[in-house]
Amino acid sequence: MVTPPKPSPPSTSRIGLISALTFLMALGITFRLFQTQIIEYKNYLVLAQKQHKITEEIPARRGKILDKNGNILATDLEKYMVTAVPKNVKDAKSTAQKLAPLLEMPEKEIWAKISGNALYIPPLKHKIEPEIAQKIEDMKLAGILVAPENVRFYPEGNLASHILGFVDAEREGRYGLEGYFNEILKGFKGELSSEKDARGRPINVEKMTKAQQGATIIITLDRDIQFYIEQKLEEGKEKYQADGGSIIVMQPKTGEILAMAGWPTFDPNKFNEIKKEDVAIFQNPAISLAWEPGSIFKPIVMSAAIDKGKVEPDTEDVFSNMVVVQGYEIQTAQDRAFGRETMTQVLENSDNVAMVWVSEKMENQELYQYLENYGFGKKTGLELDTEETGFLRPLNQWRPVNKATMAFGQGISLTPLQMIAGLATLANQGKLLKPKIIDKIIYSDGKEDEMKTEQIREVISAETAEKLTGMMVSVVERGHGKKAQVEGYKVAGKTGTAQVPNPAGGYYEDRHIGSFGGFFPAENPEIVMLIRLDNPKNVEFAESSAAPLFGEIAKWLVNYLKIAPSG
Repeated sequence: MVTPPKPSPPSTSRIGLISALTFLMALGITFRLFQTQIIEYKNYLVLAQKQHKITEEIPARRGKILDKNGNILATDLEKYMVTAVPKNVKDAKSTAQKLAPLLEMPEKEIWAKISGNALYIPPLKHKIEPEIAQKIEDMKLAGILVAPENVRFYPEGNLASHILGFVDAEREGRYGLEGYFNEILKGFKGELSSEKDARGRPINVEKMTKAQQGATIIITLDRDIQFYIEQKLEEGKEKYQADGGSIIVMQPKTGEILAMAGWPTFDPNKFNEIKKEDVAIFQNPAISLAWEPGSIFKPIVMSAAIDKGKVEPDTEDVFSNMVVVQGYEIQTAQDRAFGRETMTQVLENSDNVAMVWVSEKMENQELYQYLENYGFGKKTGLELDTEETGFLRPLNQWRPVNKATMAFGQGISLTPLQMIAGLATLANQGKLLKPKIIDKIIYSDGKEDEMKTEQIREVISAETAEKLTGMMVSVVERGHGKKAQVEGYKVAGKTGTAQVPNPAGGYYEDRHIGSFGGFFPAENPEIVMLIRLDNPKNVEFAESSAAPLFGEIAKWLVNYLKIAPSG
C-alpha cells in the first residue's frame, strides 16, 4: 500500500500575509461603508432623490408696458417651443416628414438635427402657436417634446421702439425701458417639485412655488402723439433727404415726455434680424446721439447774460460780420454785418459775432456755472438705457476762443433730451425739471409707485425766463423762425444750423444738422418740442427744414390736445 505524502504545513509568513490582507480588505469595506453612509450620505441622498423626483421651472410672465391711456406697447404671449431628444427618436425620417409642414421647416433640416444620438439639441423652433403645438402633441412622436414659453410681443411693431427696447433670446431686456427696468419687469420664476415613477412620469406634487409676474409699467407717452410724430419724422427725412433725426414732445410744467421719436428705427419683434454691423440702430438718438447744437443754443447763453444783469433785451450795439478771438476768425452765418442790433434782434438774426460779444460780458466762472446748472455735461437721469452725457468743457480748460464758440453752440455737445430740458426751463419760469417718462409702476402684489414731478433747481429767475420768452416769440414772428408759426398761437422758438465736426479737425463743409426748438402758447406753455434733422441735403438752413416741420406738428398738437389759442 502506497501512502500519499502529507502536505507540508503553511509557513507562518504566508498565514500572516493572508491575515493582513483579509484585515485590510475588511477595514477598507468598513471605511467605505462609513464614507457612504455617514460622510457622503447627503450626496447619495440627493442622487437617490433625483431618481425619484423631478423639478420643473415655472416661467414668470414679464410685466406689460402701457402708454398713459392704457394702450399696450409691450406684453408677453404664451407660445410653445418644439424640442427633440435624438436618442429617443425611433424613426427620424418619418418624424421629420410629419413635423416639416407644421414647423414650416425643410424636412432635410429637421432630419439632420434629430437623426443622431445626442441627448440634447437646441429647440427645433420657438414661438409656435397653441393650435400647432396641440397638433404636434396629438401625434405622440417619440423623442419630440412640446413645452410652453413666454414670448415678448410688441403689438405696434416699430412704434416707440427706441423707448421700449427689446427682450433677447435669453429673456433679458436690452435698451430702452426693457433694459433699464429689466429686473422688475421680468419677475421671479416659480418651481414645481414632484415624485416620478420608474418611467419618469410625475405621480405626486410635493411642492410648488408660484411664479411672480413682473411689474406693469405705465409711461407718460401718448400713443397717438407718438404715432403722429414718427410719421412726420419719416416724412421730413424723405422730404429734406436727411440721414436721420429725432423729435421730442414734452410738457414743460411737469417734465412729462409725450412722444420721443428717432430715425432710423427697428421692429423689436424682429430684433434678431438686425445685422451685427447695424446694432447702433438700437440706440435712441434722442438720448445717446450728442451734437454741437449751433444757434438753437443761443437763448441759453443769452438767458445767463440777462439773468446776471449783463444785458437786457433792448441792449444794443453795432456788430461787424466778423470778429477775431485768439487768432481765429468768427463770422456770421451768411458773412454779413447786421450793424446796430438789440439783443432781441441778435436772436432774430442769429448773429454769431454779437453772441461772442454777449459771452465776453461774463466771466468764465459765471457762464460755466449757468451751463452746469442747466444740466449740460451730465445725464438727465431719464429711465432709459444708453443715455449719454454730452460734453461741457471743464472750466480749467476754457480759453477765450472756447467761450466765444460756445456762445453760438460750438465746442459744446448736447443730446436732444438735454437741449429740450434747457428749453423747457425757459418755458417753466426758469425751473429745471427732471424729464419724466414713467407715470406709475404697478407690482404683482398690487403695490404702486407713482412717479412725481421732480424739480432739480431754479436756473434763472422767472423774470429772466419771461424776457427770453418774448425774445423767442420775436424770432418766430420776425426772425428765422417764421415757418414755425401757428395761426392763433404765440410760438417761442429758435432755429439751429449746426456744423458737423470733422474727426480730422475743423468742420465738414458739406454737412450740417438742422434743428428747431420752441414752446407754445408762449404766454402759458403747454408743449415744448425739439426737432433735429441730420444732414438734410436739399436745404441750407434749419429755417427751411426743421422750422416748417415744427409748425406742422404744432398745428396738429394744438387741435389734438385742445389747447386754447393765445390771448
